[in-house]
Amino acid sequence: MKKIFKTMSCIAGLLAVTATDVKANNIQISGTAATGSVVSFNISWDNSWNASVAPSNWDAAWVFIKYQDCATKQWYQAPLSTISADHTAGSPLQVDAVTDGKGVFIRRSAAGGGSTGSVAVSLKMTMPAGAYNFKVFGIEMVNVPQGNFVLGDGTSSSTFNTYTVTASSQSGGITAAALGGSSPGVSSSYPTGYNSFYCMKYEITQEQYVEFLNTLTYDQQKTRVISDPISASGTYAFSNASGSGIVIGTSGFNNTVPAIFACDVTHDGVLNNSNDGQNIACGFLTSSDVNAYLDWAALRPMTELEYEKVCRGTMAPVAGEYVWGTTAITQIYSGVALATPLTATETYTNAVANGMCDYGTANPAYRPLRVGIFATNSSGRASAGAAYYGAMEMGGNLWENVVSAGNAQGIAYTGVLGDGTLNAVGDANQANWPATTGLGAGLRGGSYVDGASYVRTSDRANNVYTNTTHYSSLGGRGVR
Repeated sequence: MKKIFKTMSCIAGLLAVTATDVKANNIQISGTAATGSVVSFNISWDNSWNASVAPSNWDAAWVFIKYQDCATKQWYQAPLSTISADHTAGSPLQVDAVTDGKGVFIRRSAAGGGSTGSVAVSLKMTMPAGAYNFKVFGIEMVNVPQGNFVLGDGTSSSTFNTYTVTASSQSGGITAAALGGSSPGVSSSYPTGYNSFYCMKYEITQEQYVEFLNTLTYDQQKTRVISDPISASGTYAFSNASGSGIVIGTSGFNNTVPAIFACDVTHDGVLNNSNDGQNIACGFLTSSDVNAYLDWAALRPMTELEYEKVCRGTMAPVAGEYVWGTTAITQIYSGVALATPLTATETYTNAVANGMCDYGTANPAYRPLRVGIFATNSSGRASAGAAYYGAMEMGGNLWENVVSAGNAQGIAYTGVLGDGTLNAVGDANQANWPATTGLGAGLRGGSYVDGASYVRTSDRANNVYTNTTHYSSLGGRGVR
């Protein structure tokens, strides 16, 4: 994710805003300015594609804007035009508006691949003039096309029955007998994965979570971290465990003024150095933490069924397959053969192997890896450890937070999208999302701590999991 923002004096009206550059993941947004109701910037990212052959999908940037009301000092979601023609992007990109106006998707307009280069983009906001500051955010996503796919592999723990999800599965629901896996079945309102959607390409990173925290109120921050925001500068937000680098940069005060968080995994007091773990997957996230982030970003949690669609795609299931579609797996972890560790270019330096995955390292000295670490312009699905549609680390690194199909609370989920706003204490407040107690949530995909069996596409050993404790192995991503 990429954030562009420069603190400035509030000026009446939507006037020009100049911004500095901050690197996060491989999206780059620069030259941000606001004039009237239009926000303009340049955007680029690497390893982009629009495929004309299977899987016939594309990646995109989900771009949304937060504005700070200079009277209240609070941050809000900026509404954008729901008409695509109101937004512009230079070649080779296009802007796709969405019906709720919470953001836009920016993607390649024609078949192609590689770096997008730096492209000028203008987005039209639909908000009254006022005195505001702005932040622009981008999250990399992959498109998951509408279509049939198969659940279950006949081998993994608590796997679903081998069942083909079709249009009728979404329109009519799936019975308990058909779905299997000790599920009570799902109704037509539960997202089965048949319809098209976007999935985050990577797990939430530490920098993404920092930027989220830095738009919250004091009370909201207090709910979303372990340490009180009034704690001293340098205090870890969650833990001082290896690789956990979110810290309080500037203390909050008076139980009202929020803290300013930063990355400092080296704990040297110099914040946001290039080796401070900004691009490491963010652990210690409960289901409530993940869901709050997704609501704030106007995304939503993915269901168990959508998880299998993202991983397997249109391929026939293979007994015991991992998320990259084969039964081969190669253990990679933070203690071996890493160049430029904890930086945005953290890379595994030994020979490339199929099924490279960060799993099975219970030693507390180890940690999650940089998101997308095994993907290059020349890597294949198996060597990159990629899911079918191009999402990375769907297995290993950190557990994926999902909406369970295994209990009544989970199957009540209807796929309501986040609206960019949290409640007063910092919780997601969307209808039928898993409860703040964790009821309705589950885990899929395993982590750097856990064994290889959990990395299997159809393994449901923790499909019902009320993850309310901030374990180092817990992360997540969302869909839209």
